[in-house]
Amino acid sequence: MLIAKQKKEENIAEYVIYMWQMEDLLRANQLDIEKIQALIIDPYQVSDEVKAEMREWYDNLIQMMKMEHLEEKGHLQFIRNTVDDINDLHMELLQKPKEVQYNALFFKTLPFLVELRKKVGAGEEMNDIELALQSLYGVLLLRLQKREITKETLVAIQQISQLLAVLSQKYKTWLCEDPED
Repeated sequence: MLIAKQKKEENIAEYVIYMWQMEDLLRANQLDIEKIQALIIDPYQVSDEVKAEMREWYDNLIQMMKMEHLEEKGHLQFIRNTVDDINDLHMELLQKPKEVQYNALFFKTLPFLVELRKKVGAGEEMNDIELALQSLYGVLLLRLQKREITKETLVAIQQISQLLAVLSQKYKTWLCEDPED
């Protein structure tokens, strides 16, 4: 809860990846709030009030996952909506003539995304931003498993990370813009 809030305010791409990680963590604990309480909440050195807020946050995620039938796989609707919002901004930026630097960064990243799309068998239904986020999450999982990551993959991930960092910064600004401007 605390980390999610901070990431959502600071870097929307990191927030999405963090929330995917939370979904997997909840699944690994059979969507059982008592296991989450013991594993995550109780060890935190915070007040009982904050622990109660954390429990409520995790329990709400668990209930949403159950309602959306995500016990085994998939992502919560509000997270998918966030990814769609990021992609909408991405598409908007690609159409703006003044976004030359963003366009150049995207087209420098595009070959890596095309290659990645082929490797993972992702169809056109997955937009480039979701694919980019999925690739970062995949590398995070590989690192957590202490598995080898090829040099080529690291180069691709570095480029994809740069794109998502810039896009996250622009997203932060985009949220504050007046739609009348």
